[in-house]
Formats: sequence, C-alpha cells, structure tokens
Amino acid sequence: MINHHLPSPEPLHRAIARFGGVTVLVVGDFILDRFVSGVIERISPEAPIPVLHGRGEMLAMGGAGNVVSNIVSLGAAAIPVSVIGADKAGDDLMRMLGELGAETFGLSQQRDRMTSSKSRFSALNQQVLRFDEEEVKPLNAAERSTLVEHFRTALARADIVILSDYGKGMLLDGVAGELIAICRETGKPVLVDPKGRDYGRYAGATAITPNRKELGEAVGRAVFADDEIVAAARELISAHGFDFVVATRSEKGMSVVEPDDARHIATQAREVFDVSGAGDTVIATFALALAAGADRVQAATIANAAGGVVVGKRGTARLTVEELAGALFRSHGPVAHKDAILDAVAAARMVAAWKEEGLTVGFTNGCFDILHAGHVSLLHAARSQCDRLVLGLNSDASVRRLKGPGRPVNDQHDRACVLAALASVDAVVVFEEDTPLALIEALLPDILVKGADYTIDKVVGADVVQKAGGRVVLVDLVAGKSTTGTIGRMRATN
Repeated sequence: MINHHLPSPEPLHRAIARFGGVTVLVVGDFILDRFVSGVIERISPEAPIPVLHGRGEMLAMGGAGNVVSNIVSLGAAAIPVSVIGADKAGDDLMRMLGELGAETFGLSQQRDRMTSSKSRFSALNQQVLRFDEEEVKPLNAAERSTLVEHFRTALARADIVILSDYGKGMLLDGVAGELIAICRETGKPVLVDPKGRDYGRYAGATAITPNRKELGEAVGRAVFADDEIVAAARELISAHGFDFVVATRSEKGMSVVEPDDARHIATQAREVFDVSGAGDTVIATFALALAAGADRVQAATIANAAGGVVVGKRGTARLTVEELAGALFRSHGPVAHKDAILDAVAAARMVAAWKEEGLTVGFTNGCFDILHAGHVSLLHAARSQCDRLVLGLNSDASVRRLKGPGRPVNDQHDRACVLAALASVDAVVVFEEDTPLALIEALLPDILVKGADYTIDKVVGADVVQKAGGRVVLVDLVAGKSTTGTIGRMRATN
C-alpha cells in the first residue's frame, strides 16, 4: 500500500532557493517545435479540407530542448549534449539555446542528419493538424564518439544528468547504457525519461520517470491502482537495477517507489489546457530539487507542483521559480507553526508566491522577548491590514546589542516558535542586523506596520516600501505593556 505523504513546505522552499547553484547535463533528442495559429473560414475548393489562414508563428524547443529550457527558466545552469542536423531547424535550435544562455559546445551539427521538428497548426486554440519532419536513426561511430567525448567533458561540471529519450536515435544502440555506466563510475546521479518498452537499455540508472501508460507498457500489462503501480515499478527496479522509480499518474499525481517503500503525492485540481512538454518540466524540476538537497519525496512534490503549472499553459511550456513557489503554497494551504519559521531566501520565495496569488503582504518587526498583551494586540492589528503577515524577529545577538547583556530572556528559537504559533502571524524570519532594512528590501512588503509611538519618518524601511508603491501603517499600542516593564516588575518582587 502506498503511503500518501505531503512534506512540510519549508524544506521544499529551501531546495528551490538552491536551484541557482545547480548544473544539469542534458542528453537526448532535441526537437524544434513550431506553432502556427490562424483562422478557418472556408473549405478548400480543391478538396474537402479546411483552409487555415495563418495569423502568426512561434518557435520553441521541444524534447530535450524543453528540458533545458525549464532548467534555465528555474534559475539553474544546463549543459546540452546531442547531435542535430546542419539544417534550418538545427540552426534555429542553436540560436534559441544561445539566446537562453545555455552552453552549446556539446551540440554537434551534422550534414547527414535531420533535426527533428514538429509543426502544430491551430485555429481558435484548437489543434487541427500536426506535421512531423524527422528521420529516426542511431548515431554512427564518429557521431557517437563525439557525443561521448562531449559528455565526459561536461560531466565534470554537472551535479546531475538527465537522459531525455524521445526515440529519435540519440540514445539507441547502447548509447544510453554507455552514458549511464560513465555516470556510475563518477558517482553522478542519472535520471531517465524513457521511451519504448525495453527499459533494459537504461539498466543501472538512478531512476526512471515513466508515466502510468509507459510503466504499463514496460511490464506488459495495464496498471491503474496504487498497488499495481508499486508492483510494476518494483518489477523494473529488480530487473534493471534502478535505485527507484518516479511514476507520473496524470490527475492522480506521482508515485515514488523504492524497493522497500512507496509514497504517493496527490496532484492539485486545475484546468488542463495542454499537456505538451509536461513530462519535460517534471523531470527537469525533479532533477533540480534532488541536486539541491531535497530527498526523493520532497523532489517529487516539487516536480508534481511544477507539472500542475505547465498543463495550465498552452504549447510547450516552461515555468518560473515564482510560479513554482506559488503552486507549492496552494498545495499546502495554511502551514503548521514550525513550518512558518523561514530564512530570508525562503521568505522571499513565499512572499513572491503570495503576491502571485493576489494576496497583500504585510511586515512588522521587533524583539518580542517576553510576549505580552501589547504584542498580541499589535500583531492582530497588523494582520487586519493585510492577507499575510511576515514578522521580522531580532536575533539574540541583535537583541543584546539593542537591549543590553541581560537580554533576551528567551532565545531566538523559543521566541520564533511562540510567535509562529499565533494565528495572526504567517511567517517568522530571524534577522541578525540591528534593523530589518535588508530584510524589508528583500521582501518588499505591500504594507509596513509599526506602533504609533513611531512617526513614519522614523520607521526603518518606510521609504523603501513607499517607493515600491506600498504604504506604512501606524497602529495604537496597549498602554502600560512592555517587556522592559515586565522584567522590571519581576526583579522588584525578588
């Protein structure tokens, strides 16, 4: 039986924050996608077929190219390695990869090879025809030697490898197995987006990422239920030496199956416009999350959210970090208090996600050493001004500098836990500086809240928030309530 599991959001956002330091080596079939849009107003007099009047054309990278595009869009580095044709489609791919900022030294253009391309013709957002131009053939000896040489060179700088098999020839005739063996020798994880029924060609890979239909084809029977998914995945693990299998299951989410464990991550319900390239987004995001330190279930949760975003877009789609963070936020809803304690980078991601949702984000700050009624009143008033409230909390070292050597009474961990448990607080971020200016600049809240004992010109960060289009709100304090007063009364009774 599969365990249904949803990891806490904090490690997921930490992993996303580390995407920028990851480099992914992508090998496989690079495809040019062409999208032609138009209108149909009449039937051809030459034959009983509709006439499409073209209104526009767009080019995009498909196949392994879409994997690269998603990796770069998520802030990481990608090194593409493949063999493509020395033709117009190949030139277009090289140009687009260059514009994307991806390295292209690992792409070899050959005159006797055709670059695969797919042209999709649509009217009123409905596809009416797809025209494919391709020639499926394995690499010759010279092409294979060049590809392996480029692969070895790039592997030294890569954190993880993706083999994107679209069945066009790059990974046929043992090429996949040779590259996997090289990864095993060097200790680099390698993920495979598989094609066909024979998964023996991917033997020894760290993991494969089939969809439910592909998984069934690989074991020769239909699989639907949870236990059938697990049984099929473990059959492949046993037969081909995979560490684990990540099975994508459309509206049912994803399953991460290991020899002795299995977890299922449910998908979010959302409108589906186009599934083109969703698998590319999933494996790209899964690889990034894994390389960024997430465990397998956490990485699958992130990838599952990513897939949910791109199926809501038209065409071969990619997503941004902000869209991904927003999808994760929607999937979790309200967070447990321990998960509301964030570092500055994770908080910035969360704030961006909230803003993508159209929510108003507020910010206030302080030492909050001994929580009292005045604090609770201030935070309640602050939360009433916004949809989400972030609290900047002075670190222990910062409190000592501001309040003296005898403070704080409660350390920053305890203070953060107590504050995060309040219904009025959505996130707590500890900052080391004496003022929260750097944190305010990083988060750019819509509303900055302080007590009415301040004037706006004395509120740290007021100018930053106002310049960004936000506002500053001063709220009344509860008279006679302060931590200093509480400590004084405690000392007086001793």
